[in-house]
Amino acid sequence: MAGDPNLQTTEKLILELTKIGASVIELGIPFSDPVADGATIQRAGERALRSGIGVEEILKTVSDVRKQGCETPIILFSYFNPILQFGLKIFVKKAKESGADGILVTDLVPEEAEDFHALLRAEDLSLITLAAPTSGDERLKKIVALADGFVYAVSRAGVTGARTDLSSEAENLVSRLRKITDLPIAVGFGISTTEQVAEVWRYADAAVVGSAIVAEMMRLAPNQQEVEDDFVEKIGKFAENLLPK
Repeated sequence: MAGDPNLQTTEKLILELTKIGASVIELGIPFSDPVADGATIQRAGERALRSGIGVEEILKTVSDVRKQGCETPIILFSYFNPILQFGLKIFVKKAKESGADGILVTDLVPEEAEDFHALLRAEDLSLITLAAPTSGDERLKKIVALADGFVYAVSRAGVTGARTDLSSEAENLVSRLRKITDLPIAVGFGISTTEQVAEVWRYADAAVVGSAIVAEMMRLAPNQQEVEDDFVEKIGKFAENLLPK
C-alpha cells in the first residue's frame, strides 16, 4: 500500500523487493471504501489516507524508483473512484510518464471497462483483470479479452487477506483460464506461507503475497509513521522467505 507507513519507506521497499527478485510489484492506491480488501489492506489504506497520500504522490514515487534504476514491472492497484476523480485521461498519461506498467482496477467490471482499456492501450499500459471462480465460462472470455500482461486469478470468493489453507477452486479456475488465454496467470487472495506459494507455483505462473507482506509491515510498525532503521531489510527478508527453496 503506497504511503504505508510513509512514502519514503514505500520507495525503499520497492527497491528492496526488486533486489530480492520480485517478478512484479503491486502498488496500492489507498481508497476509503475498499470493498474487495480484507482488514489488513483496509487498515493500511486508512493509515495512508490519514497521511494525505493521493494519486499524484504515488505516481511521483514510481517515477523516483525508476530514476534509481528499478526495472521491475509496477502495477498500480486501485478502485475506479480515485482514478475517475483524478481524471481518466490525465491519470493514464501520468501513469505512463511515471514508469508504471499497468493498472488493476478492482471494481471495474468488463462490461464497463472498454473505454478505459482503450485509453491504456493507447499509452501501451496493461489492464490487469480479475477472474473469479464464481464466473461462468462466457464471462471469463470477456475478462481475458480485456487482459494485458497477465490475468489475476482470485483463489476464492471473498476479500483479500491471509488464510491458513487454499481452496481447490484456484487450481480449477487456472485450468479453465488456460483453455481460453495464453497470458501468464497469477493467483492471489489468501497466499501467506512458503508452502502455499509452492502449491500455487505447481499450476500457475505467479503467487500474489501482498496481504502477507502488509500484515508483516503492520506487525513491525503498528501505529506510527516512523520505522526502525532495519525495517525495510526485515520486510525484504520476510518476502524472500516466502519463496520456496
